[in-house]
Amino acid sequence: MSKKNNIPQVKNEKQYEALRDKGYSKEKAARIANTPDSGAKGGKSKKYEKWTKEDLYKKAAQIGISGRSKMNKDELIDALRNH
Repeated sequence: MSKKNNIPQVKNEKQYEALRDKGYSKEKAARIANTPDSGAKGGKSKKYEKWTKEDLYKKAAQIGISGRSKMNKDELIDALRNH
């Protein structure tokens, strides 16, 4: 998230505002709205339970979940859903 005049810049402003309206913090809403595939899949992605552990690990790394190397598949799913 880049800052210009101390105002956070987000890639998907519409999604950011929708998340803020739902009560997400500014940080979490910006983090979600700035993910590379933010809003691109439109709910067509497979459920995490159908992902491989390797794919879950890569996604966790992409969004910066710490401790992921020690997590099993269920823990990775939980961490991704609650990040």
